[in-house]
Order: sequence, then C-alpha cells, then structure tokens
Amino acid sequence: MTDTFFESADLAERLRSDLEAAAYSVPTLTALWGDEAERALHRNQRVPALRQLSRQPASAAVTLARLFVLGCNVTREALNAALPSLGVAGAQQLELIAAAGDSIRPLKDLRPYSFIDATGAGSWWIVSDLGELTRPGALDEDHVLGVGGASLSLAGLMGPGPVESVLDLGTGCGIQALHASRHAKRVVATDISARALDLARLNAALNGVTTIEFRHGSLYEPVAGERFDQIVSNPPFVITPRRPGVPAYEYRDGGLVGDEIVRRVLVGSAEHLTPGGTVQMLANWEYRSGEAGLDRVASWLTEDAGEALDAWVIEREVQSPEEYAETWIRDGGTREGTERFDELYDAWCDDFAERGVLQVGFGYVWLRRRTNLDTPLWNRSERLLSPPGHNDTGLGAHMAACVAAHDRQAGATNAELAATALLVAGDVTQEQHHWPGSEDPTAIILRQGGGFGRSIPVDTALAALVGACDGELTVGAIAGALAQLLDVGEDELAAQLLPRVRDLIDDGILVYPSDGPASQRSQR
Repeated sequence: MTDTFFESADLAERLRSDLEAAAYSVPTLTALWGDEAERALHRNQRVPALRQLSRQPASAAVTLARLFVLGCNVTREALNAALPSLGVAGAQQLELIAAAGDSIRPLKDLRPYSFIDATGAGSWWIVSDLGELTRPGALDEDHVLGVGGASLSLAGLMGPGPVESVLDLGTGCGIQALHASRHAKRVVATDISARALDLARLNAALNGVTTIEFRHGSLYEPVAGERFDQIVSNPPFVITPRRPGVPAYEYRDGGLVGDEIVRRVLVGSAEHLTPGGTVQMLANWEYRSGEAGLDRVASWLTEDAGEALDAWVIEREVQSPEEYAETWIRDGGTREGTERFDELYDAWCDDFAERGVLQVGFGYVWLRRRTNLDTPLWNRSERLLSPPGHNDTGLGAHMAACVAAHDRQAGATNAELAATALLVAGDVTQEQHHWPGSEDPTAIILRQGGGFGRSIPVDTALAALVGACDGELTVGAIAGALAQLLDVGEDELAAQLLPRVRDLIDDGILVYPSDGPASQRSQR
C-alpha cells in the first residue's frame, strides 16, 4: 500500500470519529427536517429540507447536512466546529470540499445510510460525487454514483451467505462490497474507473471495513484464474450509442455495443464461480426483430456458457426505445427542451433502429454453477407484472429459500412428493370472486404478501389442496381425500395436481415445514 493510502486511512478514521460525535445518522437527519422533507428529497427537491433546517439551532449535524446532502456553502468556522478532528484542511485533503476564503463548498456527497439485511440492522457513511440535487447540468463522464434505487435493489437481491469469498464486479462507490463484507470472509471489488475505486477505498476505510481488496480493470481481467463463492454485479449495462458526441459515463457504460456487456458478465461467471457458487446481478437485454429478450438471455446461458449454469431470470420492466432513451439521457443530467437533449435522443433512436431493437427489458439475474452435470438444467425465465411484496431484508433471502425448495422438489419423484407434508407459507392469502347470487367462485387467486408478490390463479381442486396443507397431512393423502370428494380417479387427480404443487413450491407458496406447523401458522 502507498503512503497516500495510509494518509487517507488516517484521515478517514478522524472523519469517522467526527461523524460519530455529530450523531450524523439517518434518524438524526430525518428528525431535523421531517418526513415530508425527506420524501421531497427523494423527488430531488431540497427546498423543504432547507426551510426546516433554517428553523433548527446550529449544530454539527445541521452544518454537515447543509453542506454534504443539500449542497449549500457553509462557513469555515462552522465546518471546523462540525469536524474538529479532521478540520477544513483534512476535508480538503480528502477532496470533500473546496475553500475560498471563509466560504466552504462541497465537492462530494457524504451522507449516512441505514439498512437491514439477513445479518441485522446496520449503518454506514457513503461518499460519492455530487448528484443532480446539488449540481446543475450534465454529469462528468467519470462521475461516481452514490446509493440509489439500483444499489438498494442489488443489495436486497444479494444472497445472505455466509460464504468464503465474494467478487463485486463493477463496485462503483463500493456499497455492494460493503454489504458483502457482512457475510463473506474475503471480498474482491473491481472497477474500470480509477476514481470509483478511490472513493470505494475511502468508504471502506471510513466505515472500518478491512476485508475488501480493490482491483482496477475491466470485467473479469483483474481476477483472471480466480474463483469465488458469490459474484454480485450492477455492471455498466446501459445501452449507449457508439457515436461521437454521446457521453460514455463510466458508471453505466461498459464501452460495448448493445447488451454485449451483460452477455459477457453472465457467460464469464461460469469460469469464476466455485461449484455451487452463485451470481446475483442487475441487467438489461434487447428485444430484437425475431428474438425475444428473455429467449436471448436463455441462449447466452445454454449455448455460450456451455450449460454450466442454472439460471433464474426475472424481467421487471420493458421499455420502448424512446422510453429507454429518455430515461438515460435524463439520468446523465441533460434536460428536455434543449438542443443537446434532442441530439442525444436522435443518436439513441438511430442506434436502436440500425440494430433492429424493438424493446429493452430490465430485471434481475440469479445464476449458480452446477455441481452435477447429470441433473437437468434449471433455466427459469419469467416476466413479473406486479411489484414485489413486502420484504424487510430484500428479495435475496426469499430467492435463496425458493432455490433450496426447488432443488428438494426437483430431486423427488412423484411418489416421494406425494408422501411429503407441506405447509402454506405464512404470507399467503386466498381471494375468491363470485358472480352475484352464485355459490361457486368464478376465480380463486392465491396472493403472496412477501417475495415477488405473486398472484396465482388456481382451480377449486388445487385451492382445496393448498388450504389443507398444514404440515401434517401429506400431499398424497390430501389428493386422495379430494378425489373421493370430487368423484374422480385418484391417479388422474394426482397427475393433474403434482406439477402445480411443484410450481407452488418453486414460488414459495408451499413450503417444507421446518419448526412445525404451529410456528408457521402463527405468522398468518
């Protein structure tokens, strides 16, 4: 390590001490400006928070919030009082601020971040470049993002561990590497952006995390020949026209054409996972003339990756080329109604038209390196039309449970499954619709409160089977009783129901009892 790093680490420790003394935390800031102002900040409106802070007595937290969250200048005296250990000079060395006489202006965003994951509640401070709330105009091409919606989605998607090693590919400000450090003994974080790695190192040091190794380079080049138990990635997947004058933002543009960078991350993971190792990542994929997006991803995984990977691909949204262009031009800080916006819009539309792109899908990808090539390949692709359910710690724990349940049911014969007792998950409710005056329902829907918030239509027989799954009666016993009640053949009904039961296990609607029926029923 260089002397510069040791110096920065010392400064980071002094900054951490000051932030702790100032109680610079999410609860503190929310208490200072209130819930309404907090919601306005999420809409990139800072005036309500500024108005509320103007009514508060002077304090270190108020000074830091005005400077680093709201982007306002403060006095030298106020900042020295807020950061007594680091001081203005130390903040300048860390390139957090610029000073002109008595006036201090922010160069970086520095804010508290709170979360809950499978390990429990936690909080950090995260340094990143100033966002659109505090700086006008287009972003610099080497801009480093802070914690946003995509970061939160991936953090929630991350498998809960514990594992020996994690690769965070495209670490950015380092937020995913920090999350991974809570359940992994060793984390390697890579990025093509040297500035991003500098800020990620600072964030690790600021939060006292010492188990992350940072490496510079593109895709898997920095980890050639190495394997990991888990890979997490929010790669720079944004489809950007390869044309002069179109900015190539390092945080979102991998420099390749179309969705090629997503293909390379997916396919390349097979050579960098330990047997049974997993990938959780965000991605987008193109719908081209004659090729649906999810089919395109499936072909990468089965053909290009050599069927080494089990996969679960979840499409959350599909955009037209026009919607996609508007989203990412605005993301770069260029506003509608300007000549520059129109120039970029034309470039995006020309690129999509030339390559026959009709739509772009967004979603989540979960992969696993197979340990037994004799077992059937699991390649599940689906489009979810409803928002996810309520998941306190994110979707990762739910997905891990569904994968484990899938493995168990896929390894069981129909006879073994019929001899198994299952339980209705505690977050599942049943909804029935009737025509007025009719006793028989016209529709029966199982609704999932957590997980992916699925709404699953079922027929009367399947609804009755699900309702009887109490963790004690076997699936076969329930099906046999239903066959007598419905006056149908037991084998015929079992053949109809068992494939649907397997699907409901995969979706987390039916679960294998763990602590017994009472503990599960108490959740409902």
